Amino acid sequence: MRTTPSLGFGLGLRTAHVETILRTRPSVDWFEIISDNYINAHDGHVAMLEDIRADYPLVMHGVSLSIGSTDPLNLEYIAALATLAARIDAAFVSDHLCYTGVQGAFTHDLLPIPYTQEALAHVVPRVHKLQEMLQRPFVFENASTYLEFDGATLSEPEFLSELCAQTGCKLLLDVNNVVVSSFNHGWDIKTYLDAIPAEHVVQYHLAGHSDLGTHKIDTHDQTVSDEVWQWFRYTHATKGARSTMVEWDENIPEFEVLHAELNLARECVA
Repeated sequence: MRTTPSLGFGLGLRTAHVETILRTRPSVDWFEIISDNYINAHDGHVAMLEDIRADYPLVMHGVSLSIGSTDPLNLEYIAALATLAARIDAAFVSDHLCYTGVQGAFTHDLLPIPYTQEALAHVVPRVHKLQEMLQRPFVFENASTYLEFDGATLSEPEFLSELCAQTGCKLLLDVNNVVVSSFNHGWDIKTYLDAIPAEHVVQYHLAGHSDLGTHKIDTHDQTVSDEVWQWFRYTHATKGARSTMVEWDENIPEFEVLHAELNLARECVA
């Protein structure tokens, strides 16, 4: 199975910026696409990705895998991921540790799973099947969460670490999501980050969130907060350099604004 390389500093590829990227070929190390936007897209859209791939590595990041659901794995969806990954030579493929639907209903949300040994035993063989079909280690992101389950016997870092140890999958450590979830649940951020083994982590996500006082929401609609920059510096110092990306999905600004955020990420750990 292929390894997951360290790519440097990248950005999420968004439609509003494609023309600028193709025209100016900016100083970005790599781009991340939303897999679901392209797996069944018109061939012209995939050809556009191939054009960008000529100058930049591409990473695939999905929102519909639903690895934690009790529904059967969507093998057709996974096969489509594998086809696209091969066509654009994706550096790696990721999605969230969550579920997005049950009993055939799709919620269009990233829903949390209970952190129990029973849930772990359910997810592990599903990850094995996923990686067998993709012929590569899969990368799972810690999703932002807004509730916890009674009866949980593992912390989120313990669950993620066990999943990696038992399957060989890797982690996309979203520092913004750690900050959001820790605030919402009263977790200690340093304890969370220290509990994640560095050898499992292949990527960092950075993004802006909304602070509503009583809770935080992972909105991806503004600049990265000072608190997230602080914990990114700590994570980088304690776990090392990994492929790092800035996300921005709502109220998308001009490309220059997003590119400036990426340069802040570079300066933050220089």
